Order: sequence, then C-alpha cells, then structure tokens
Amino acid sequence: MEPKWSNIVCKRVLLTGFTLCVVLVTKPSLAIDIHADPEVMMQNGTTGTLRCTFKSSEVVSSSTSVTWSFQSSQPDNQFSKAPYVIFYFSNGKGFPGQDEFKDRVQFIGDINKRDVSIQLSPAQFSDNGTFFCDVKNPPDVTGTPARTELRVVLKESLPQSNTAMIVGAVCGALLLLVLIAVAACIVMRVLHNRHEYEGCTTLESMSSQAPKPRKKVESNLEGSRSTIPSGPLQGPVIYAQLDHSGSKNSFHKMEPVVYADIRKN
Repeated sequence: MEPKWSNIVCKRVLLTGFTLCVVLVTKPSLAIDIHADPEVMMQNGTTGTLRCTFKSSEVVSSSTSVTWSFQSSQPDNQFSKAPYVIFYFSNGKGFPGQDEFKDRVQFIGDINKRDVSIQLSPAQFSDNGTFFCDVKNPPDVTGTPARTELRVVLKESLPQSNTAMIVGAVCGALLLLVLIAVAACIVMRVLHNRHEYEGCTTLESMSSQAPKPRKKVESNLEGSRSTIPSGPLQGPVIYAQLDHSGSKNSFHKMEPVVYADIRKN
C-alpha cells in the first residue's frame, strides 16, 4: 500500500530569495490479512468451530479488536436483512451480541497467536447463513472481513471424512494380509502332512515285501540248526572185528564183533 503523505510545508527565505520546502511523511498504514474457512458443515445439535486467523505487521496489543457478525440465508429470519454482531472481543475480554447467540458462542482462539476462532454450540438450522470475521490491529485497521458459509445439516447429509476412509482401507488391507497368511499356513501344513503320509506308505510297502526272503532264510537256518547236534562235537566212529582162532580157516568161525566208539571230548 502506498504511504500517506502529509501536506507540503514551504517557506520563502527572504535573504537568499529561495523557497525552502519541507515534506513530512507519515508512517504507512498496511492492510491486515484475515483468513477463514470458505465453507463449514455442522451436524444439527452438535458443537462446531468457526476458524479465523489474521496477519498483521504490528504487534498485537490491548487495542486489538475482533468482531464476529452473522447474516442469515433464510428470508424469514430476523438476521437476513443485514449482518448483526454476535460477538465482540477487545482488551482481552469477550462481549456477546444478540440474544440468539448469547449463550451459544464462545471465544476459543488465542489473539497473541493471531487466532480469533469461535465455537458454536449447539448448532441449529437457523444458523444457516454467512459469518463474518473482522480484526482491527491499530494502526493496521484496513482489511476485508473474512467470510464463512455455514451449513447445518442432518447426520446423514455429512460427507465422509477422508481420515475415516483411509483408516478403513488400511484396516481392510491388514485383514486381507492376515487371511492370506492363515491360508498359506493351512496349505503348507496340508502339503507337509501329505508328504509324510506318502513316505509312510512307501515304507509300509517295502516292509511288506522284505519279510518273505527273510522267512526263507530263517527256515534254512532252522533246518541247518536241526542237523547240528546239541551236544559236544564228536569224532569219527571206528568199527573193529577181532579174530581169536589164529587159523587160516577161521574165516567162517567168527566171534561176536565188538564195536568200539571212540569220541573226542
């Protein structure tokens, strides 16, 4: 913003014949920037916040003032003709305006942080309209009030929050991952059990075929065991025939034969 110039003071110096002009410049007055949400939706009967902040080159002081006004969008409403002050803040104190908002408007901002927001509780359908936020911070007093269009609706008409959608999507993804992990564990367990069952079946088939030659061998072993005497080892048996006649013709005269059994112990 261009600075405001004061009047030019000029004086003629008689001795020299020259005219001396002194230009006095006043301190420039900058515009204050006020910001608010363009549109706000509230559920009927609940508590809502109307946010408003400002930027000023001057230090906030006790002379800083805040004015909230309201103009209804309903033609039959008493506040539809022009904006009416519903809240005023100055010297660190708040002053309620019209009786319609007297007990429902509360200052929740921090003027030192350049926050001049208010809270509306409870919101009513008669609050549908435009709210104006105006701040003066001398010498910054030139600025355009911020506007907020308020819509009070039923719960069913409120748009879904992006945060709720994101949280729902994340929970759904986590649930899907859990289901996939459980399904993978079940499949791996089934495959593992099937592998063990096939191994057991193979061993059983091999064991059912192996005993046949084993029985044959055992039968041979048993046969061989039956031919082996259980007692101590025996030597050869020697049979001897003795002739006691001493004659040549004693072939036909034979004595009883004595058999001798010689065994090794």
